[in-house]
Amino acid sequence: MAEEKDLELEQVTAVTADYGEEQIQVLEGLEAVRKRPGMYIGSTDARGLHHLVYEIVDNSVDEALAGFCKQINVTLNADGSVTVMDDGRGFPVGLHPKMQRPAVEVCLTVLHAGGKFGGGGYKVSGGLHGVGASVVNALSKHFMVTVYQNGQIYQQEYERGKYLYDLKVIGTTNRTGTTIQFWPDVRSEENPEGIFETGDFEYDTLRNRLREMAFLNKGVRIVFRDERPEEPKENDFCFEGGLREFVKFLNQHKQVLFPEPIYTEGIKDGILVEMAMQYNDSYAENVYTFANNIATPDGGTHLQGFNTAVTRAINDYGRRYKILKDNEPNLKGEDVRESLTAIVSIKMEDPQFESQTKSKLGSGQVRGVVDSLVSEELTTYLEENPTVAKAIVTRCVDAQRAREAARKAREATRRKTVLESASLPGKLADCSERDPAKCEIFMVEGDSAGGSAKGGRDSKTQAILPLRGKILNVEKVRLDRALENAEIRAMITAFGCGFGDQFDESKLRYHRIVCMTDADVDGAHIRILLLTFFYRFMRPLVEKGYVYAAMPPLYKVTKGKMSRYVYDDDELNRVLDEIGRDPKPDIQRYKGLGEMSAQQLWDTTMNPETRMMMQITPEDAMEADRLFTLLMGDDVEPRKQFIQENSDLVKDLDV
Repeated sequence: MAEEKDLELEQVTAVTADYGEEQIQVLEGLEAVRKRPGMYIGSTDARGLHHLVYEIVDNSVDEALAGFCKQINVTLNADGSVTVMDDGRGFPVGLHPKMQRPAVEVCLTVLHAGGKFGGGGYKVSGGLHGVGASVVNALSKHFMVTVYQNGQIYQQEYERGKYLYDLKVIGTTNRTGTTIQFWPDVRSEENPEGIFETGDFEYDTLRNRLREMAFLNKGVRIVFRDERPEEPKENDFCFEGGLREFVKFLNQHKQVLFPEPIYTEGIKDGILVEMAMQYNDSYAENVYTFANNIATPDGGTHLQGFNTAVTRAINDYGRRYKILKDNEPNLKGEDVRESLTAIVSIKMEDPQFESQTKSKLGSGQVRGVVDSLVSEELTTYLEENPTVAKAIVTRCVDAQRAREAARKAREATRRKTVLESASLPGKLADCSERDPAKCEIFMVEGDSAGGSAKGGRDSKTQAILPLRGKILNVEKVRLDRALENAEIRAMITAFGCGFGDQFDESKLRYHRIVCMTDADVDGAHIRILLLTFFYRFMRPLVEKGYVYAAMPPLYKVTKGKMSRYVYDDDELNRVLDEIGRDPKPDIQRYKGLGEMSAQQLWDTTMNPETRMMMQITPEDAMEADRLFTLLMGDDVEPRKQFIQENSDLVKDLDV
C-alpha cells in the first residue's frame, strides 16, 4: 500500500519527461496587458508591483513541484530591479512548432503561452491568474532572461514586452535553470507612460510570501536577499517539515496543548492533501487553506471537507468516552475550531475556482477527499493520544458553553436600541444621515476630546462615541467575557451589524469607523486595543476596509500671521527650515485631542477636505494574527524583542 501511495504521489507531481517546444500552446496575444494591467495583476499600486515577483517565483516553484528544482534565489537589486534564479530545467529554447520562434520567447511575449495550458508540461501549477512571466515582461521597462540548458547559456532581452534581439548563446555551462531580471515600468516625470505608481519593494511583504511558499513546498530552499540598504539583509527559507513547521511558526507566541502538530499527507483520486493542525491557548480560529500554493482566503471545498472531518471526529470521540455528556448537544464547528491553528493544502491538476482572483476553491471532488483523509488521521490520533484527546474535547466543550453565554449576551445587546444605548458609559451622538455609505463614526478617547468632537463635527454625517479609558484586551478573553465590557457593548450596539459568526455587513450603520485617539503612547495603546477587538470579533470590518485611524497633528507652528499644523517631527523640521528659525516661531505641542478646540479638531482631523486618515487593512492575515498575538498576548519576551528591534521607528516619544 505504501508503494502504491508513493507511486500515485509521484504521478500527481510529475511532468512529462519531454518538456519541450511542442508542450507550449498559444492561446492569445499580449497587447491588452499594458492597456489594462489591473485585469492581470489586480492593481498598479504596491500590491500589483509585488505581484510581479510572485508570478516569476511561481514559475520556479512549479519546477520544484515537478521535481526538477531545489533552490530559488530572489534578490532585490540596488538599481530597482529584481532577480529570480532557479536550478530547474530552464525554459525550452528550441523553435516553437507553430510560431517558429524560440519557445522561451513565445512564453515571454504571448499571453497564456506556457506548459500549463494543456500542453502537458505541468500536472500541478500555481500562479494567481496563470499568466506568469509574459505579463511581467509586458509591465517591465526592461526584462532579461538567461537560460542554462544543453551545456550552453542562452540570453534574450526585452523592453516593455518586445524583444530587443534574437535569442543568442553567450557561453557554456554545466548547470541547468533560468535566471530572470526585470525592472518594473514605474510612472514618473521622466516616464509619464509608466505603469506602476511606485517601484519600492517592501522587504517584509516579500519575505512573508516567500517564507509561506517554502513552508508549502517542503524541502525547497528559497533564499531572499535585499541588496538595497547599506547593510544587505538575507533570509534563507527551507522547511523539511513543511506544514508541521508552518503551524509551529504560527503558534510560536502561544501556549500549545500538545507539542507536535497533528499531520497527515495523502493522495486520493489524483488529489494530494496535506494538513497540519494544533490547538493553542488563544480563543481565535486560524485555519488557512491553499490550492496549488494559491491562498484561498474565502475557503471552498477543501475547507468544507476539513471542517466536517474535524467536527465529526471530535464529537464521536467525546461521545464514545463520555466527555460530552448525554444531555449536552453536539459540538458545532465553531466550537471545535476555537483556538485551532491549521493549514490545509491541496495540489491537483486543473483546480476549479469560483472567481477570477481564485479566492475560493470550487472543485467538488476535493471535499470528500479532504474529509476522508483528515477524518482518518484525526480519529487515529485521538485514539492513540487519550490525554491530549481529552484536553482537546474538554476545551471544545468549554467553547460550547462560552458560545451559549455569548448568545444570551448577544440577545441582551440586541434588545437595546441605539437610542437606549445613550445610557451606556460611551454616549453616542448619532448623525442624521441614514445612508451608511455617507456616515462615519469616530471612536474618541475621553469625555474632553468627545466634547470637542461633538462640537466640531458635521452632525449630518458624523457620529461621535466617546470611550472612557482603555477597553478590555480581547486577545486574552472569550467573546462572552468581552461582552461584559460596557465600552465594547456600546460599540456593538452603535455599529448595528452584530459580531462573531452573527456579523451582518448589510446592517452596518457606518461605512467609516474611525479610531480617533491622542498622538501619544496611551493613544496608540487604545487604538491597538480597538483594532484587536475589531480583528478578533468583527474581522470583516477590517478586511473590507471599514476601519480607519485618524491622524491628528502633533504641533501647531505659528509665525506672525502664518500658522500651520504639523503631523510628525520630520515635517516639523521641514516647516522650520522653510519659514526660518529666526525670529523663533511659536511651536505648540498637542498632548491630546482634548487640548484642541472644536474648530481646531474639525480643521485638522475631521474635515474630509483637509484631514489625514489611514485605512486599516490586513495585507497579510497570517502576519496580522501573529502581530496581534505578539503585541497583545501574555508572552512578554517576544514583545520586548519586537519593541527593541523597531525602536528606531519612533522618535521623541512621550512617555
